[in-house]
Amino acid sequence: MLAKTVYASFPHDRQGGRRQDWYYRIVVVDAAGNRSRPSAEIAGHSAESVAVSGRPLATVGAFDQRSLELALAPSGSAQYRTRFPNGVDYTVGTSTPGTDWSYIQPGPADAWAGSKASRHTFRFALDVVPAGETWLSIWLLDTHASNPGTLDLALNGTAIPTVKLENGATRGSLEGDATVPGTLLKPSYVELALPTAALRTGENVLTIDKRLGSWHVYDALGVFARP
Repeated sequence: MLAKTVYASFPHDRQGGRRQDWYYRIVVVDAAGNRSRPSAEIAGHSAESVAVSGRPLATVGAFDQRSLELALAPSGSAQYRTRFPNGVDYTVGTSTPGTDWSYIQPGPADAWAGSKASRHTFRFALDVVPAGETWLSIWLLDTHASNPGTLDLALNGTAIPTVKLENGATRGSLEGDATVPGTLLKPSYVELALPTAALRTGENVLTIDKRLGSWHVYDALGVFARP
């Protein structure tokens, strides 16, 4: 048995970035404990992350369901205001994940970070703008359980639609490894196509603003050419 639920749907999460194919049968149990026969087999699959299938153009962190290689990880959120008073500003090729990219990005709901919005800036250079689609992949190790907030994204000043984050487990500010058996961490993924017209040869600037809600914790972030 995979899971029990009293709802009409069941989210099968924690599957990682590679595509997985699953086949399900459902048994209904009433209040008296009577069980139905198993349903016909139902097929489903998870979407494969562009971090797995795409060609990396610029990344920070390892896409491994851990935050341990990032600055302040796994539990140094109290140092954020001192280490990153003006937010994070990271340049691929010169910055280092363990020093310059905070594992946690706070929001206005976080008094420990000053109860204000925050920004992570990701700078990367392109020798040439890819001919096909270019995608952004953000793997999150965890988010706040009740108030994960949103991400306001922009590429070279061009706004990208706001992303509402999934509710997490409120453990990622203290723990940094979602591969540990029995972990309560709830990884999630943000993946979307970047506006091609906004990309340019030379330096590109991606900004991630947290203007609503509480913190989220990064696993890794990258820009990928999609095959």
